[in-house]
Amino acid sequence: MADVSAVTLNSTPYKMRLRLTAATLLLSTTAQATQSFTNTGTTSGWSWKNIEHNGTVEEVTDIVYKGSTALKMTQIYDQDYTDRWRNNDDADDDLVKPGRYHSEVIKNDVYKLNDEGYYGFMFRLQDSWQFSPVQSYNIAQFMGEFPDRGCEQFHWIPSNMVYLYGDQLYLHQRTGKVCAPKETIYSNLATVSAGEWHKVVIHSEWRADGTGSYGLWFDGVKVLDEYDIDTTIDDGDAAFQFRIGIYANGWHDNGGMKGTQGTRQVWYDQVAIGTTFADADPDRW
Repeated sequence: MADVSAVTLNSTPYKMRLRLTAATLLLSTTAQATQSFTNTGTTSGWSWKNIEHNGTVEEVTDIVYKGSTALKMTQIYDQDYTDRWRNNDDADDDLVKPGRYHSEVIKNDVYKLNDEGYYGFMFRLQDSWQFSPVQSYNIAQFMGEFPDRGCEQFHWIPSNMVYLYGDQLYLHQRTGKVCAPKETIYSNLATVSAGEWHKVVIHSEWRADGTGSYGLWFDGVKVLDEYDIDTTIDDGDAAFQFRIGIYANGWHDNGGMKGTQGTRQVWYDQVAIGTTFADADPDRW
């Protein structure tokens, strides 16, 4: 009986059927993969830009990861600007007061509650990036706007922030109700080097009922793998944005700059959003 099975499995008709089945599966997988957004390091194609105070967003050709262009984001610290907007009313550090330091490009409507997606980009810190003393610098975030919810201090809420704390990569998630968000921080996910291109790919099932999942890959290694969690704000009406760029949130939140490096620069390239890992992986398109 064993000999008969061996002959059958190695017969020409069987091999042909196997090839046809494999080809059908490949076509099916390819058909399901969809890139909804790509950007090759250009200032065009984004929904809008958020550039505050002395910040800049530039399209450059001298430092790129792939192709001929990359985005260069710069923010410059100004103590007078920070002092002007710090007051007793800001003690809560709410999410709408001015005096912040964003240099970002923004893609609107990338997900709603119960969606799923993959998001990828390359980033590079300036060669002389000062990691110590430790302070927070955000490099990417998903942002929702919530007007008329009865809590103006939460008009804007970042559901997920990918940021540097020293030379470590962190993730800050906000979940729960708009007017009473819960916060979760995933710390020390990876070590970031200055002057080198790094790759980030994120996969999320955007849920608020405890059934979500969240994965983050850094330079091809999966450094976060969470299941059966909330991953976003519990609001079915909001369409969230995807933002890349430097947001020197530590300068605002700490009431000043730590260290001596008042000019911070981050480059970005190969930004993509899609339905599969390959859609978002900067090295696969």
